[in-house]
Amino acid sequence: MLRRRTPEPAPLPPVTLAEIREASAETLAAAFAGPPEEAARWIAAAARAGHKDAALLYGQILADGRGVKQDRVAALGWFRVAAEAGDVRGTNMLGRCHELGWGVPIDFAKAAALYAEAAERGYEWARYNLAVLYARGAGVPEDRARALELFRAAADQGHAKSLTVLGRFLEEGWEGMPRDPAAAYALYVRAAEAGDFRAQFNLGTLLVEDGRVEEALAWFRRAAETGSSDMLTVMATRLATRPEPALRALADEVQSQLERG
Repeated sequence: MLRRRTPEPAPLPPVTLAEIREASAETLAAAFAGPPEEAARWIAAAARAGHKDAALLYGQILADGRGVKQDRVAALGWFRVAAEAGDVRGTNMLGRCHELGWGVPIDFAKAAALYAEAAERGYEWARYNLAVLYARGAGVPEDRARALELFRAAADQGHAKSLTVLGRFLEEGWEGMPRDPAAAYALYVRAAEAGDFRAQFNLGTLLVEDGRVEEALAWFRRAAETGSSDMLTVMATRLATRPEPALRALADEVQSQLERG
């Protein structure tokens, strides 16, 4: 079994309304990481008491259906509350709603406008999300040079997914950039250590090409613990053709994981 089981956190202690209103961001984050049903009740109370950070978290809880029935229309409303309170993360999440059709019809142009607003305020996730739209030409004219500029700005802030994408630009020589596998490797290491599963997979691939199979296996296993089904499918397909028995065995494990769902 490749997926890790995380230990169940302790139940949340009873709190008063005053404590909810004065909760720190760290307290809310700890609540969010707790048992889903308790976290939903606690954070919903804080959101309804006017806590800006809680509004954002409760929106995410509703969007994911984490401890509550999934309700993306309600999630949209709470993201709007956070955005109107000045939380740049709320503005970014409103963009996600318009991009993905959460509670509203898909509208890439509206998503791009919201991402641009949050990106102007320096939010790295918004820079990444806007870069993806420019790379796809969704809601904005396709402009890979602009996408690269935004990915680089987010990567400079340490954004793991942007570090991974920037590594791909350097590895493949996209947009006229000279191919630089060594620089790509360094970016993948940073992103992989930050937990990005695509960087972990890309890093493992470079290590295999360098003959460092044991190191590659460790990164492939980490990628398999959190990776999306599309990435796991690619991993299983590629490793199944490798001559190294350990890599083929891992391909079988990943394929079994995919079949179990």
